[in-house]
Amino acid sequence: MPEGDCTEHRTARRTKARDTVSEAEVEALVRGICFKTGPPRTTGVELEWLVHAPGAPHLPVPAARREAAYAALRALPLHSSVTVEPGGQLELSSLPAASLTECISAMRADLAVVRDVLRSHHLTLSGVGADPWRPPSRVLREPRYDALESCLDRGGPAGRRMMCSTASVQICLDAGHEEPGPLGYARRWRLAHLLGPVLVAAFANSPLQDGRPTGWRSTRQAVWAGIEPGRSGAPPLDVEPREAWTRHALDAPVMCVRREPGEGPWTVPEGMSFRAWARRGAPRRPTREDLAYHLTTLFPPVRPRGHLELRMVDAQPGEDGWIVPLAVTSALFDDPEAAETAYRAVKPLAERSGPPGSPAAPHSPLWLDAARHGPADPELREAAVVCFAAAVDALPRLGAPASVRDAVATYAAQYVARGRCPADDLLDGLRDGRRPLDTPGKDSRR
Repeated sequence: MPEGDCTEHRTARRTKARDTVSEAEVEALVRGICFKTGPPRTTGVELEWLVHAPGAPHLPVPAARREAAYAALRALPLHSSVTVEPGGQLELSSLPAASLTECISAMRADLAVVRDVLRSHHLTLSGVGADPWRPPSRVLREPRYDALESCLDRGGPAGRRMMCSTASVQICLDAGHEEPGPLGYARRWRLAHLLGPVLVAAFANSPLQDGRPTGWRSTRQAVWAGIEPGRSGAPPLDVEPREAWTRHALDAPVMCVRREPGEGPWTVPEGMSFRAWARRGAPRRPTREDLAYHLTTLFPPVRPRGHLELRMVDAQPGEDGWIVPLAVTSALFDDPEAAETAYRAVKPLAERSGPPGSPAAPHSPLWLDAARHGPADPELREAAVVCFAAAVDALPRLGAPASVRDAVATYAAQYVARGRCPADDLLDGLRDGRRPLDTPGKDSRR
């Protein structure tokens, strides 16, 4: 943890009989790997950034400059892995760290090096959940991206915007104990889904598209809600987590059937679940590698990959804005007292998700309200106030340094307590005639 996504480089190996899997084997494999339980010890973070020239966030980056910069980044001896998203966004994925402090320190050091390299190529990073200016444009041309685009296009324009125009802070935490309790995996799974809309609202930072307000505080989250539920939706919370995720993963649509290099484009089936593929064995028998790849093509707001991957937070402004959502979420999950407080605060929000059978996150009314209104929603704001206070109290117990504690407390006072989020700063700037991201690297909170 963290691991790559469907955008990571994987090629299909020639299928051998011993590699193939049956439906029963697939079920056993997914059930066995989705939650790796034990004492919560490690923390990770994946940071996605928009890349553009300083002072010109509305202009595309020339291909030669972008490729030269990314080649230089790949040669760096970083702690994090560096990958490029289909639209040219840059992602840094940390190694699992033994503490929140270690995770922050390692990522800050890597980001400082990355920014220096980009600066030498007249490029900069900006933290915002969705590109406020440029239309979606894919810069990577490889079979897996061709397949992803073809698959997502069937559901409308949201897929391309997700691929090419969005950026996030993804927080990775251990699944938790096998036993019940505030640090048990079943409670942490449920907490992640109930806390999710609070995090969406509190850190919403993508109110613009094509230079105009969209009506959403988190346009990024609205984009994810526009992708078909089989790929972007969560499983039901009223079913045991391992069973729920296994069913969901097997019944989700297959994005593509991969081929080896030189064998032509990857096949993009329509409406074929992985379960159906395993049963039919056509267009060829699926393998363990196919299953592993299939799991990376599912984009729910909380993804169990042995650990929990929380995927609902917009990229944040400023060089260190990402630290606040990472610190708050880590505190609310890994400190037992804070976890219990947060669970009590967000549990009543479940009533707004609708009766059994209603759309699951991120398509439920609660998640959509969080994306549209942010912390201006009174109930989400109230829950956020309680959760941030619990996080502030818990961070010293987790050994977080004063700078991290101060950053969380400052964010709580300047945003959460006032029912505001970074999206409001972007909207205020637009009304004042300022172009968003014209001064990248400066934190509007300072």
